[in-house]
Amino acid sequence: MRIGFLSIITMTILSGFILQDNRKTKVIAHRGAWKNTNVPENSIAALQHAIAMNCYGSEFDVHMSTDSIPFVLHDHSIQGIAIEQTPAAELSKIKLSNGEPLPTLESYLLAGKNQTQTRLILEIKSSRVSPERSLALAKKCVELVSKTGMATMTDYIAFSFDVCREVKKLAPQAHVQYLNGDKTPEQVAAAGINGLDYHYSIFQKNEHWLVDAHRYKLVTNAWTVNDEPSLLWLIDRKIDMITTNEPERLLEILKQR
Repeated sequence: MRIGFLSIITMTILSGFILQDNRKTKVIAHRGAWKNTNVPENSIAALQHAIAMNCYGSEFDVHMSTDSIPFVLHDHSIQGIAIEQTPAAELSKIKLSNGEPLPTLESYLLAGKNQTQTRLILEIKSSRVSPERSLALAKKCVELVSKTGMATMTDYIAFSFDVCREVKKLAPQAHVQYLNGDKTPEQVAAAGINGLDYHYSIFQKNEHWLVDAHRYKLVTNAWTVNDEPSLLWLIDRKIDMITTNEPERLLEILKQR
């Protein structure tokens, strides 16, 4: 039976809508799965919990010591000690609340290596010393990801647009998303960056960016979303990923939809 040209177009459009509707939002555990597991955020234990939950990704933050060793920590300092002003030998003496040493990036990457279900979402923190130091950290991160054999399991995020572009320059195949929320999908795509990773309020103010991003073949992620109404709002709009402190709740919501 012969199908008319218009019928083929109609079927193609409808199949596109069906594929989009079936696309499942993915769960990123913000700083690992720590909040409901009673382990420190950004700890190796939090990463292991995220892996055990089968989260799509586990996000973590990286700063660099004064002697250029990357460490995993969200804040610029811990226990009154500034990461960027302290050598690695001193930072390695610091213990987290569960007894773990403050993890280096290398130890963290190795801890996430022997599995394939949970991606490591590496945030390159902006330096308070200089923009050049942020770029140097980006280079160190790319080198360590390659050295540990984690290039196919690690994605990069950063608030610095220059850092995002530097990572793509150093590792063209790497998946990189921009965090700051001040660039349109068109601007992000033109820079060769893979996606938007914006605070959810940015998408609520610019809802069309979610549609525009997919038109430019960009990946979309929202952070840090913990309340159910906001989670549902984003899921209903087919966002690709959501970063949350409540991965258990989000996984349960997605299971029911």
